[in-house]
Amino acid sequence: MPLNRFRENLYIGLLVPIVICASVWAVLNFPIHHLDWRLCILTVVTVFFSSFLRIQLPRTKIHVTTSDAAIILSYLWYGSSIAFILALLEAGFTSFTYLRQGGTMRKKTILINVVNAGVAVFLTTITVRMVFGPVPAVSESADVSDLIGLLAVMAFSLFLFNSALVSLFMAAKNSEKSIFSIWTEYCLNALVIYLTSAVLAGVVLKAIEQINIVLFVAVGVFSTVVYFTYRRYIDDIKITAAKAERAERERAEQAEVHVRELKHYVRKLEQSGNELQKSHETLRHAAYHDALTGLPNKYYFVEAIKGLLKECRQMSGRPFAVLYLDLNRFKTINDSVGHTRGDKLIREVATRLKGVVGQNETVGRFGGDEFAILMPNVKNERDVVELVTKVSEAIERPFSLFGRDIFTSACIGVSFGNRTYKRAENVLRDADIAMYHAKESRQKYVIFDEQMHAKAVNLLQLETDLRNAIDRREFQVFYQPIVFLETLSLAGFEALVRWNHPSKGMIAPSEFIGMSESTDLIIPLTLFVLEESCRQIREWSGGENSSDLFVSVNISGKHVDRPDLVDHVETILEKTGLDPRFLKLEITETALMENADTSIETLRGLKRLGTQLSIDDFGTGYSSLNYLHRFPLDTLKIDRSFVNSLERMGENSEIVRTIVYLAKALNLDVVAEGIESIRQLNQLKLLGCEFGQGYLFSRPVPASDVELLLAENLDWRELLNSNGYIPGNEDVDSTKVRLLG
Repeated sequence: MPLNRFRENLYIGLLVPIVICASVWAVLNFPIHHLDWRLCILTVVTVFFSSFLRIQLPRTKIHVTTSDAAIILSYLWYGSSIAFILALLEAGFTSFTYLRQGGTMRKKTILINVVNAGVAVFLTTITVRMVFGPVPAVSESADVSDLIGLLAVMAFSLFLFNSALVSLFMAAKNSEKSIFSIWTEYCLNALVIYLTSAVLAGVVLKAIEQINIVLFVAVGVFSTVVYFTYRRYIDDIKITAAKAERAERERAEQAEVHVRELKHYVRKLEQSGNELQKSHETLRHAAYHDALTGLPNKYYFVEAIKGLLKECRQMSGRPFAVLYLDLNRFKTINDSVGHTRGDKLIREVATRLKGVVGQNETVGRFGGDEFAILMPNVKNERDVVELVTKVSEAIERPFSLFGRDIFTSACIGVSFGNRTYKRAENVLRDADIAMYHAKESRQKYVIFDEQMHAKAVNLLQLETDLRNAIDRREFQVFYQPIVFLETLSLAGFEALVRWNHPSKGMIAPSEFIGMSESTDLIIPLTLFVLEESCRQIREWSGGENSSDLFVSVNISGKHVDRPDLVDHVETILEKTGLDPRFLKLEITETALMENADTSIETLRGLKRLGTQLSIDDFGTGYSSLNYLHRFPLDTLKIDRSFVNSLERMGENSEIVRTIVYLAKALNLDVVAEGIESIRQLNQLKLLGCEFGQGYLFSRPVPASDVELLLAENLDWRELLNSNGYIPGNEDVDSTKVRLLG
């Protein structure tokens, strides 16, 4: 059995015998002679109506009822036995009425209510008898002060015994609180009930004793009206309080809802914050790392170098170094094996680089086939060279990609960071410059020096000037005669561009053609030369001695790859009015073979316009006979390196012979360039070469000198009677010297 239930049963077991004994005593001492109409009314009011005639004091849980007043009044009129019996009956009836109205109450609780009421009245009876004696006799003879004392003792006794019994029972049910704490928390306020009931009983007693029945009825009616009016007032207060309590409860519920919503939003906000933090970390990683290899990228290196430069300003010497790598032939590899294998090659290179660097060194990728290595602690240049050697050896080992061995190598530029640098980007720039010097000189590595930077600055300035020169039309077309070797008569010209720089004077093509190729400025430059030479040859073709002259114009490989080349040529021919058969377009064999299929389509389009086509510098590239017979060509041009070798009659002379025979077999004309001696001229004639050009005949000259040549109807037949190299031969007449100069 639980301890609380045991305590309840013990409590009931101790009090029930007392109530039984007191009940026997009350029945045996019941004053039968007091049975009258007044007792009946008092009994009915006490038992049946007193539970309804109650008023709750505002803002408290205390109820002022008529039951306690009726029991005290029965004490005063009839004695303790009747008061005891009325108390038992009132407690039992009130409990059953509560159940009938829908309340919940255990039978044991009803029994305890009855027992508590009986024991409290019985103990009060004993207390009052000990102080005053029999109550009815005292109340009849007592004056007002004695009556007040009697009522006070009765009220306090009933309060003390009732509250003590209730506290004792609640403590038996709940062992967590003491009897005193329960009494002060729940029972102390009940003192007002008993004092009020005692005052009400005393007033009724004196009213009945001192006034007549009519006045008593009037007072009763008035009291009833006052009671119901006050009851209505109290009910209104209750309703208002209930509404206020309900509104407060609704506000509290809304507040709880808001609190729950706020908690939900806080959780969402925290979740969003966490996700934002993760996104920030992801974005930061993506911003500072390469997507393909996962290596740090250029932005990461810039930040790292900034930190090293900050430390570097407190030091001297070369505290760190940057290695800038570029793979050789990567574009060719990527185009031949495909981008998937190319990406795998990049990842394999990244893995090898990470394998050869030290723990404190960082490998990064800047895009394409460019990598970098940051060495934060460098004792001397030998440390860098050792790492460069390891890197080169690692990259030069074959890469196995999808069952196929791929070979590559790297050019490496090195720059040493020191406190003279102001910006991290400049350290990377200088390493990049050194890497390009390594590529140009075909070395494995180059260490940066200031001369390289000066050269890079000059190239940048040259590029700027070159862009402005195109807009300002600072270029000038020079023409080198092409001679028909059989008759040594003028057959046409090759158009060659010169740059008349406003401050540097005439600049040779070797100084700016390469840059114009790399910057795509070669396209507008070629179109300028093409239009100017077509206009000029059209103008010259009207002369008596120049009706069948042609002009050869060099076309860049980048221009051949463009689909609009045919349209450009067609537009210029229409604009200048030149017959297409007098225009010969020269394209290097390397440019043709880099994208042979596309080149064939472009050449066929040019051929449909009626132009002539020539392969320039033939024999220096990687010609394929399979493709050569498919190209719609008219001319092969023998490179000057083979022509110069004719002086020695070596192996290269056989190459010239082979080229001439090949051209004859393919029904193509042959032009030899770079003819500088009579011996070369005679050998070329013997081999059957139709056309030639070179310093033996003339240097490239401006249009004004060409007009002089055309006016004098000059030919070169007297060269057959001279010997040696030209220029410098005194047998050549003054006209030729002027043209050569």
